[in-house]
Amino acid sequence: MKQEHIIKRIAKFEKVSRGQFEKDFLDTFGGDAPWEEAYERVAIPRRATAGSAGYDFITPVDITLKPGESVKVPTGIRASMEMGWVLQIYPRSGLGFKYRLQLNNTVGIVDSDYYYSDNEGHIFVKLTNDSREGKILKLEAGSGFAQGIFMEFGITEDDDASAFRNGGFGSTGV
Repeated sequence: MKQEHIIKRIAKFEKVSRGQFEKDFLDTFGGDAPWEEAYERVAIPRRATAGSAGYDFITPVDITLKPGESVKVPTGIRASMEMGWVLQIYPRSGLGFKYRLQLNNTVGIVDSDYYYSDNEGHIFVKLTNDSREGKILKLEAGSGFAQGIFMEFGITEDDDASAFRNGGFGSTGV
């Protein structure tokens, strides 16, 4: 028996501007890195099936990680979402299973007000190949490497937070 379920539409992915991507890409990979080609590869995250919870993020560059190595990936993506929602970023399940691919902060948290930051809310994902079997991870540009899931959250009755962020990691000073 098929049951109809209404899924809330609460967010929208967008590419960051060319200028923002160039700045962030060169900061990550150095002054001679081919940022223009990478920017053209940036694709809006999509779900693979109607039942998928996760939106697949693709890498705009080739990635090779030996065991123990890390890389910070500028995705070229930002997300606007309704207040009361958060975007959680995880490694793709198969990559975690095969390579112990992990996010350095375990789960990436993208708050709704990050969209308004000076860096346009550019989402970065820092990956580590934690393989203990000597497996080298190789991803071609355009390959899915992470997934984002939108989750609703609540706050306490006595919450009085009124500040807005301007930045990413550690920007709230907490």
